[in-house]
Amino acid sequence: MTQQIPPAPPARPEPDPELTGVRNFRDVGGLPTSGGRRVRSGRLFRSGHLAHATETDAEFLGSLGLHTVFDFRNAADHALEGPDVALPGVRNVNIPLSDPADGREFWKMVRDGDLEQLRSLLGDGKGAARMSNSYRGIIRHRTAEHSRVVHALAEDSVPALLHCAAGKDRAGLSIAVTLLALGVSREAIVADYLESNAPHNRYRVRRSSDSAEARSPEVMELLAPLFDARTEYLVAAFETMEETWGGVDAYLSRGLGLAPETLDRLRERLLD
Repeated sequence: MTQQIPPAPPARPEPDPELTGVRNFRDVGGLPTSGGRRVRSGRLFRSGHLAHATETDAEFLGSLGLHTVFDFRNAADHALEGPDVALPGVRNVNIPLSDPADGREFWKMVRDGDLEQLRSLLGDGKGAARMSNSYRGIIRHRTAEHSRVVHALAEDSVPALLHCAAGKDRAGLSIAVTLLALGVSREAIVADYLESNAPHNRYRVRRSSDSAEARSPEVMELLAPLFDARTEYLVAAFETMEETWGGVDAYLSRGLGLAPETLDRLRERLLD
């Protein structure tokens, strides 16, 4: 039976700003750990891509004192959206968490396909199953990339901003992995993840046509699993850690190669 985790609202020191050209931005500060500490505000941020950041957005991001921006988009994402806006004095690290060719035809169908094609591709739970399988695959196969991120955060890369295209899936998993390493509860991790569903955070659905037929209620319902943040997706990631490594601690130590002293440094950098 699939484990269900009820969301618990995380504590927030203050509301995050709504940026004009950057979706899904937030500070993960305030999230509680099992040891009674909290993630320090102003140290770890998440968002969608920065390619369309306005001048005002860039000024705000520049005011955060960022050391590193981790971009988990691949070459196909960069071709579609463009490179991130440059932030003076900030190191940019690109760590693709998906293959540029992976799903290219699938996403072309999402943009261009008609109702019958979308029904065959996404109907009867296929869309949600694809997302859960994607989360499982990233956890199972992208250990080197996640290890690199967490080790960097433990050494010299904070304050840091982690982002992909929408700030929901690849960045969501990287944030989840980092928060697990900090000892944040799964309930709080899920609650933060689900904030990607807020209207001002959601990634805009891209269709080649803006006609009523291309965006009919049935089409949008079929596409919803791809653009939603759903608890079941993150639970699939947690279950993969259990099934593959035997638990979160083993995933962190054997899967990501995180030594106890590295975890201690990470927690000293990122926790109150």
